[in-house]
Amino acid sequence: MMRLIGCERGRWMSEPTDQATFERANRLFFRLYQCANLLHKNGTRALDAFGTTTQQWAVIGALARPQVRAEGMTVKDLMAYLMVSRQNLSAVLDRLETRDWLERVRDVADGRSRRVRLTESGIANWTAMQAPIAAFYAASLNHLTGADQSEFATLLERLRKGLDAA
Repeated sequence: MMRLIGCERGRWMSEPTDQATFERANRLFFRLYQCANLLHKNGTRALDAFGTTTQQWAVIGALARPQVRAEGMTVKDLMAYLMVSRQNLSAVLDRLETRDWLERVRDVADGRSRRVRLTESGIANWTAMQAPIAAFYAASLNHLTGADQSEFATLLERLRKGLDAA
């Protein structure tokens, strides 16, 4: 097995790593893959009454945060916050705009730029989604203590940073 140790002139350099380390990493990333698939499948099912996918849920949730709810976010800022591409985000924004759950408005600070924000209908739907989201969270996390959940969040953030740096 090889371990990546850095990038030189656009090419990854590696050094040997033991089989046990590779297998452990392989299991971790496969479990993460499975969890992401289950999150999408079961999260979408939890919001089936709203006809909302987990991708739409993430966008609505990002725009519903108190610090951005009134003025919204630029598409660029929303892309950075959600860590998605413009192409992936645009399709979700289009669907939510068609449903009148969000709107794109001219940025008062920069007339060339547009901001995305929830409409009253989007806010009302987000509010209505809170009970099924809470039930989904409770069912998904019921095997983890509060301390487990805090530690897991910390570990996921460390993994996110590692993935971002890779």
